[in-house]
Amino acid sequence: MVLIRHIPFLRSVFLHSLTAFGGPQGHFGMMLKTFTEKRRDVTKEELIEYNAFCQLLPGASSTQVLTLIGYKRGGVPLAVLTLLIWILPACFLMGAFSFLLEYIDQEALHKNVFRFIPPMAVGFLLFAAVRGLRIAIHNTITFVILVVSTIATYLLFRTPWIFPILILTGGFVTNLSDKRIPERDQRPRKIKWWNIWLFAIIFIGAGVTSELARKHNWPNRRPINLFENTYRFGSLVFGGGQVLIPIMYEQFVARPQSQKVLQRNPNIIRIPKEDFYNGAGIVRAIPGPVFSIASFAGGMAMKDMGWPYQVLGCIIGSIAIFLPSALMVLFFFPIWHNLKKYVVVYRAIEGINAVVVGIMFAATFYMMKDVSLMGFATVNIVNILLVASTAILLLFTRLPAPLIVAACLLAGWLF
Repeated sequence: MVLIRHIPFLRSVFLHSLTAFGGPQGHFGMMLKTFTEKRRDVTKEELIEYNAFCQLLPGASSTQVLTLIGYKRGGVPLAVLTLLIWILPACFLMGAFSFLLEYIDQEALHKNVFRFIPPMAVGFLLFAAVRGLRIAIHNTITFVILVVSTIATYLLFRTPWIFPILILTGGFVTNLSDKRIPERDQRPRKIKWWNIWLFAIIFIGAGVTSELARKHNWPNRRPINLFENTYRFGSLVFGGGQVLIPIMYEQFVARPQSQKVLQRNPNIIRIPKEDFYNGAGIVRAIPGPVFSIASFAGGMAMKDMGWPYQVLGCIIGSIAIFLPSALMVLFFFPIWHNLKKYVVVYRAIEGINAVVVGIMFAATFYMMKDVSLMGFATVNIVNILLVASTAILLLFTRLPAPLIVAACLLAGWLF
C-alpha cells in the first residue's frame, strides 16, 4: 500500500528515462523542470546540492542524483526502484543495439531522427544554468567562484578530476567568511554501514576471482572478467560518461592490441574498434544515462559465444556499471547530511553550489561548440534558434519537457 502513493512519481521517472537526452548536464535541466518545478519532489536548492554532492563521488552522477530524489521520497526501497526504472530503457536499447548493430543505418539515424536532439539538450542545460544562477549566486565571492569555475571547467572539460577539485576549492573559499551558521534543528540521518561493506566485498571479491580465473585459465571465464572490469569502471570513474567511454576503449579495444598484454592474457576481452565507435555514437543519441554503454560493451564482448552469452553480457554490463554508484551514494549521503550541521560544511555549501552552476555554464558553452554554434565551426542558425527556443520555453512556460523532446524528434523525422 505504501508503494501505491509513489506510482505517479515512478511514472514520471519512467517518462524521464525515455526523454532525458544530453548526458548528465542535460539530464539535470530536465530533472529541474520535472521533479522541481512541475512535481515539487525536491526544492531547487536541494537538487543543486544533490548534484554537487554526486560530483564528489565516482560513478554515474545523473543516476545518483535521481536515486537521491527517490531516497528522499521513500528511503532505500524507493531509491532502488527509481534506479531500476531509470536505467532499464537505456540499458535495454544499448543491449539490443549489440544484436542489431549490423542492420542499423546509423548515419541516417543521426542525420534525421536525432538531428535536433543535441541543440535541444544544450537548451535544457542553458535553462538549468540560468535557474541555478538565481539560486546560488548571492554576493561577490560566489560570482567570482562562478566565473573561475566556468573558465576552468571549459578549458579542462575532459579532465575528470577538475570537478571534485573545483568543488572542494569553492567550499574552502566560502569558509574564509565567518558569517552564516547552520540551523541546529536538523535531525541526523542513520548511517547504514552494510552499503559500503557490500561495495568493498564485491570490489575485492571480483578482483581476486577475476585474477584467479585469468591465471588458471578457467573455462568460460569471460563473464567473470567482464564483471570485474565493468564494476571497477563504475567504482573509480569521475567525470561521467565522457570519461567512462575512453577508459572502456582503452580496456576493451587498445589493450588487446598490445603484444605484451596478449602474452600475459591471451584470452583478454576485446571489442572491434569500429563496433565500439558505433556504440559510443549511438549512446549519445538515445535517452538515459551514458553509462548504459556498458550494456552494449557487455553484449559485444561475448557476441562470439552465442546469443545466450551475449544476453548474459548485456545483463552483467548493466548491473556491474551501476551497482557501485548506488551503493556509494546511499552510504555517503547520510554522512553528508549529518556533516551539514557543522559550520565548516554549512559554509562550504554556498561555494559548492556556485561551482556547480559554473560547471553547468561551462558545459553549455562546450556543448554549443560541439553542435556547431561557437568556435571556428560553421554557425548553424537552426541550431542557435533551437537552443534559444528550448531555453525560453522552459523558463517562461509550463510546457512539459517530454513534449519538447517529442517535438524535436518529430521535426527531425519530418524535415
